[in-house]
Amino acid sequence: MRSRFLSCLLAAGMLLGAAVSADAAEKLIVYTSMKESLIGKLRDGFVKKHPDIAMDYQSAGAGKLMAKIAAERESGKILADVVWTSEVPDFYNMKNEGILAEYVSPLLSEILNPFDDSVKGFFAPARLGTLGIAINTRFIKTPPTQWADLSNKEYRGAFGIANPSLSGTSYMSVALLVKQFGWEFIEKLRDNKAKIGKGSGQVIDDTASGDLVASLAVDYITNDKISKGATLSLVYPPEMLVVPSPVAIMKNSPNMSAAQKFVDFLLSREGQTVIASEGTLPVRGDVPVPDVFKLPKPADAMKRAIKIDYLQIIKEKENTVKKFSDILQGKS
Repeated sequence: MRSRFLSCLLAAGMLLGAAVSADAAEKLIVYTSMKESLIGKLRDGFVKKHPDIAMDYQSAGAGKLMAKIAAERESGKILADVVWTSEVPDFYNMKNEGILAEYVSPLLSEILNPFDDSVKGFFAPARLGTLGIAINTRFIKTPPTQWADLSNKEYRGAFGIANPSLSGTSYMSVALLVKQFGWEFIEKLRDNKAKIGKGSGQVIDDTASGDLVASLAVDYITNDKISKGATLSLVYPPEMLVVPSPVAIMKNSPNMSAAQKFVDFLLSREGQTVIASEGTLPVRGDVPVPDVFKLPKPADAMKRAIKIDYLQIIKEKENTVKKFSDILQGKS
């Protein structure tokens, strides 16, 4: 009888201990524009390494996430501990608004970092997003070798680019192409009847379906389509469009230790291996990119990348977007 009582007491104690442990666990909320498969795998790897941290995330477009953060600021409490998107200007704005915490990861010195020291400690790149030319191989038999090829007749009326007023990634790409080749490049696209799509994913979908024969395309979205059987190929001209995806910690996060651990995990070999497995470039040179994606090596992409003056791009956004739209719509 006593033995049974002690066994029950021990079992109750174990249950109480588990409950206390669960209550004592650190919490972490991540807002990200990364696709579900990527952030899901990262979450699984992170909680396996840190079982004492209960991580949750919200995956949505960067614009929606920034609107959510703005609304939460108005209510007096930002719920996110960490934010990770591909909209670089947003991070400069958040830094200037004073809502980002300072944290210099010990792994920062090990990565390929396109940002200068003015933002060190406020945000860091967690991946190197690349954009190239996605072609539908049913229609385009000879891949383009340079950006100027998009003016050729086989792309007439069938090349798409996401609206830069709706897509920050598209805006960055347009700004870089104009910087490198001038507005004449956009005018030649207009003359070849290029089309403006709504979002980065939509123009790739239209290319996969055959509504377009080619589009300005994000690497991981295109590679995901290819893995599912789409007749697409992603081509990189010599001058590359490389857009880093920054990660930052919110200044008043109540879970600062957990947030710092997540940033460290993202920049680690383990985290970057997950990122590379999803068809986009890691920020570490010691993490191999699977050959199936046919991506350049990170160091090569950085070397070939059109150089970015982020502050200038932010300042010129309204005028650049308007001029691009006016040209493509035949208003100028």
